[in-house]
Amino acid sequence: MADAIFEHPRLAAVYDPLDPDRGDLDVYAAIAEELGARRVLDVGCGTGTFALLLAGRGIEVTGVDPAAASLDVARAKPGAERVRWIHGDARAVPPMEADLATMTANVAQAVVEPDDWRATLSGVRDALRPGGHLVFETRDPARRAWLEWNRESTYQVRDLPGVGRVETWTDLLDARLPLVTFRGTWVFASDGQVLTSESTLRFRERDEVEADLAAHGYVLREVRDAPDRPGREFVFLAARPEE
Repeated sequence: MADAIFEHPRLAAVYDPLDPDRGDLDVYAAIAEELGARRVLDVGCGTGTFALLLAGRGIEVTGVDPAAASLDVARAKPGAERVRWIHGDARAVPPMEADLATMTANVAQAVVEPDDWRATLSGVRDALRPGGHLVFETRDPARRAWLEWNRESTYQVRDLPGVGRVETWTDLLDARLPLVTFRGTWVFASDGQVLTSESTLRFRERDEVEADLAAHGYVLREVRDAPDRPGREFVFLAARPEE
């Protein structure tokens, strides 16, 4: 089940306008270029921002996401016909011989259950061609990012065209590692509706991720720093071995 922030139509519609700066995607676009990827699988594609960025560069992109409302937003964007959209998770991806698979932003951490995580790594590996790569990020637990997930640090109010004024903030609900649960709140001034969404993320240690990748047949190429969040996240670059 997708969280309400991605699945509720009203929240999915304001997801991009409330977070318009997607500079975090630059590292993934750079890796796609570095690898010369021509066929990309974007796992947890959400509202399609990254998938459409790559498609606009002539790359063949498949975007998969379990949230139907987010995919509806993606499909309504200019250029959406260039992307193959799939409603589901990595287990729903057909054989495709991808050069690169990506899990941007919080996607890897949002796969909370161990069985789902194993299925994700297996499903992505099966979708890659021999020698194809997987890249994703995960927060370093030692930096305790959740300490900033409170109303004082996250409150914002925006006037969105066609929507009106929206207030939003985040409250930390529970932090018992490796799981951290928080709640987002949105208040729509136009009609007073208040919507909330609870989410849980799994904070994996670097050595745990490395072991998981090895157990599912990947070769770890490199662990990089996130250039826009130095020292706060690990960016894993792994590959399906050549056969």
